[in-house]
Amino acid sequence: MTQVSGDWLSCDSTQHVLAVLEAGGHEAYVVGGCVRNALMKVAVGDVDIATNARPEQVVLLAERAGLKAVPTGIEHGTVTVVADGVGHEVTTYRADVETDGRRAVVRYADDVAEDAARRDFTMNALYADARGRVLDPLGGLPDLEARRVRFIGDAGERIREDYLRILRFFRFIAWYGDSAEGVDAEALAGIAANLDGLQKLSAERVGHEMVRLLRAPEPEIAVCVMAQSGVLDKVLPGASILAIQPLVALEQGHGLAPDPMRRLAGLGYYDGASLRLSRGQQKRLELYQSLLSSDEPIAETAWRHGAEIALDVAILRAASLGQPVAPFVHDEIAKGAGARFPVKPRDLMPGLQGPELGEALRRLERRWIASGFTLTRDDLLQ
Repeated sequence: MTQVSGDWLSCDSTQHVLAVLEAGGHEAYVVGGCVRNALMKVAVGDVDIATNARPEQVVLLAERAGLKAVPTGIEHGTVTVVADGVGHEVTTYRADVETDGRRAVVRYADDVAEDAARRDFTMNALYADARGRVLDPLGGLPDLEARRVRFIGDAGERIREDYLRILRFFRFIAWYGDSAEGVDAEALAGIAANLDGLQKLSAERVGHEMVRLLRAPEPEIAVCVMAQSGVLDKVLPGASILAIQPLVALEQGHGLAPDPMRRLAGLGYYDGASLRLSRGQQKRLELYQSLLSSDEPIAETAWRHGAEIALDVAILRAASLGQPVAPFVHDEIAKGAGARFPVKPRDLMPGLQGPELGEALRRLERRWIASGFTLTRDDLLQ
């Protein structure tokens, strides 16, 4: 029997919640991403619990055990049970009754197989009990072992239940797929038949999902298949995949962590507002666009915006040409980032004031930059 283990499961708080539900005569399993990640030896984040107990029974059992129960998603069958200060989302088994591509009308279910059938991918329909014994109602373990991302049942039906699953599919390819395994043909057929459904998604959901996808260590295959299937043009109109593979290779060669904004710039997509990105993310995309369209020397970019932005710009420029970063670039970035303009406004006062002072400082600054940051204060003031 397949088993999972780890602090995320054996910790007192999780064991306490599972034990309370089981002692009440109900099934209780950790489910989904925590089980998937544990089996793939990937860090586990949130721990979700599924049970055949109805929400009101979960609340009653928790309170009897001295635990706090918060009806955080009671309309969806979810109660947050707090044990030792840690919240655990406990959700009653559910089955879909009706969907419109964004929201589902559900009913409670008694059978874990029904709950599994409404999930998206086979690798997410895995459950484990308090002892770590894995329950696989739909045969997802072989797909997980092969790192094969596959929809549960009919791909088209799963997609029409929630069109965001199209983007989730590519995110899972980026994070968990095996490039040698290829991409599931039935999934691609289901996606091709439902491309227009992407228009029903809010900009926030699309932006959030794309950021998560582009944060994967190696998203280039997923992004390329998105382009081939027509998905990329639906969510990032005008984006180009030509630089994405060189960009990822250059990032790795220079020890840079994956960065979704850098990668959006690498795709030539700068419209952060259309994805409802944060103001800070939008400003960074606008900065990349401005710098990549200018001929500003990289040392000046480092002086004005810092070494990190300058290296990003150098790598993005190289990736767009399919070339390595020139060896001298690092020295130029270090020189610019470490330079300090030697003239202060007071050096020109009181002879100059207001706009004349500002223009004089800018003129001296241009001379100083053109000298490779070598002119001294005395040189500039002569």
